[in-house]
Amino acid sequence: MERFAAFVMRHRIWVALAWVALTVVGVLVAPHVADRLKSGTTVNTASYHANVALQKEYGGVSANPSVLVVDLPHGVTADSPAVKAGLAAADKVAMSVPGVRDLSYASTGDRALVGAGETSTLVMVYPPQAGDPAAPQVLDAMSTAITHAVPGTTVHQTGIEQLNSGGSSSGSSVLTEMLVGIGLALLVLVWVFGSALAVLPLLSAIVSVLTMQLAIWGLTYATSIAINPSVQFIVALLGLGLSVDYSLLLVNRWREERDQGADNKQAVLRSMHRAGHSVAFSALIASLGLFALIVVPVSFLQGVGLSGLFIPSIAALVALTTIPLLLSTVGPRLDKIRIRRRKSTGPGTMWTRTARTIVARPKAAALLGTATLGTLCAFGLTLNSAAPASTSLAANGPAQQGLTALQHDGFPTGVLTSVPIELPAGTDPSATAASLRGLPDIHGVLVADTPAWHHPGSSAIMALPNTEVGTAHAGTALSDLRAAVPHNAMIGGDLVQSTDVSHIMSSWFPMLLGLAALLTFVLLARGMRSLILPAKAVALNLLSVGAAYGVLVLVWQHGWGSNTLWGIPATGSISPFVPMLLFGFLFGVSMDYEVFILARVREAYDRTGHTNDAVIEGVSRTGRLVTSAALILFLALISLSSTPDVTIKMMATGMAAGILIDALIVRTLLTPALVVLFGRANWYLPAWAARLLRIKPAAPGDGPGHEDHEKDDGTLDPAGPHPSVHA
Repeated sequence: MERFAAFVMRHRIWVALAWVALTVVGVLVAPHVADRLKSGTTVNTASYHANVALQKEYGGVSANPSVLVVDLPHGVTADSPAVKAGLAAADKVAMSVPGVRDLSYASTGDRALVGAGETSTLVMVYPPQAGDPAAPQVLDAMSTAITHAVPGTTVHQTGIEQLNSGGSSSGSSVLTEMLVGIGLALLVLVWVFGSALAVLPLLSAIVSVLTMQLAIWGLTYATSIAINPSVQFIVALLGLGLSVDYSLLLVNRWREERDQGADNKQAVLRSMHRAGHSVAFSALIASLGLFALIVVPVSFLQGVGLSGLFIPSIAALVALTTIPLLLSTVGPRLDKIRIRRRKSTGPGTMWTRTARTIVARPKAAALLGTATLGTLCAFGLTLNSAAPASTSLAANGPAQQGLTALQHDGFPTGVLTSVPIELPAGTDPSATAASLRGLPDIHGVLVADTPAWHHPGSSAIMALPNTEVGTAHAGTALSDLRAAVPHNAMIGGDLVQSTDVSHIMSSWFPMLLGLAALLTFVLLARGMRSLILPAKAVALNLLSVGAAYGVLVLVWQHGWGSNTLWGIPATGSISPFVPMLLFGFLFGVSMDYEVFILARVREAYDRTGHTNDAVIEGVSRTGRLVTSAALILFLALISLSSTPDVTIKMMATGMAAGILIDALIVRTLLTPALVVLFGRANWYLPAWAARLLRIKPAAPGDGPGHEDHEKDDGTLDPAGPHPSVHA
């Protein structure tokens, strides 16, 4: 790593020009990245193939419909000629827009679209393309046609997509989220450094995030796997947090080396030799943890896994090249520009006291940490993976008002998750619909006698469930339909496919967990030259992820804070993609802090040969750093929760909570306590394991029976194990 740093400083002009060029290209490309990203999921299920066939023949009828809730004036019923004329006029508006299809009482004559007391009715509107809600202009024009025909009528617009976006078609942009994240990170960095050095990690992060956007843009051309638009937000905010974390570690170590008397060049080289190894090692583990998502046969997760491969690796590469370049040139001058009184880079007083307390009472610390994680994990075990109910998607706004009106009129919310059924030629749509209407959890089955719903080779009918498909209380509508439809019929629907995807992810989760755990264990065992330390790290990581699941359950499933913070009541469930995505990100990313702390503990142990002293030094020197790094990443992720999409809010909440739990409970409390309790066993690496890992065996006497290199007189023997990963 020192040679790499020397190479960077020797060719600083070319390195700087290369990053400037990539940054400029990234600025030019970033606005166009969203155009290359694709919504939707590719998966090998019957519902997916049905949706593909439906899209080809009938446009976006597999999408969750936009629903017009038509409340008629007093004395007017759905059977009034004026109402039927208004609905027919709305049908003509829909048919005039290419690809748009609708189902109304006028086109179907089905009483399932008529509310209690016959004073209300529904119009189901489907977009040209699945995955997109119907255009607001179309819905407005249809509403106007109805109110023009029947003065005094009130028309509400609602639907799953409208509720999910808070009734707004636009949300925070990537640029807005980035600016918020940068501002919050700058506040923390000023607190950490107290000088103009605070700008260096941000400069590195900006270069890093723009390069990541460029990489994602290139990835859309290099692979057939669809990259979801939400990835752009995740890359921007997570990339920002990791880039700042890695740069923070390097700059802090450079400052520490200068305080110990090294000149600027020596300080840069030493910081790269010690902290640079930790950065590269952490990025490797985090990248592989995210990349492990690619084993799951769901295109959305595979796209996130491919994209996630670039986040830690690019963040590390940029930090390891730009930070030494900047420190070797302007570092000392920036450090002289004081923003506040500079803090010492030596062991922090508070963290030294904390470390000594943990070393003195390791069992109590381990018990406290385990009890906290265990409690949260217990809630995590009750996680219900399903689409949130419509009543939990928005607390106010026009879409929520429409949902309230729909329920008030006596319609079940299941109509928002209509299920399209494509029937082959020769199958009578009306007869099939009549047989399906008798199913216990079906509100109605709509058949429209118009060319838009009947083609020479097939026809499409629409089932309206009583309960919402794909949610925690989905009822038996889907299973009943699958058992009752003709054997060659195809059942589609957005949430039907989501239900199938959820089953696939549940079955593949153990494979993902095992692969990530194995890769992490092997890499840590090689880096730490130990079997106990990596096993402990993997176990704690699993507990950390479980605790993050527990926070998700409390905040979203039970609503402890979701209504207060975001105006969204308890969802009763967690979106199916969130648990697996959260595992992929947290299992890889949270390992950074484990590496930062254990690397410093290992460095101290290599020098002193005494485990307890190594723990005190490692925690006292990394405590403030890890807390600051976690705070930056936490704030970046919290800013991500301002996006309107509920699934992204859940992701941001879980990741932010996981990072905080990991830094404050796992790495600051449990990790040092367990290292103390394991004592000499921490450093045990038998010869057979060393051969399997292809690393140098442990030094003689370095096993569990070794007395930590202490002589009988209490002084430390200078002999000790070989260095490995530094921080």
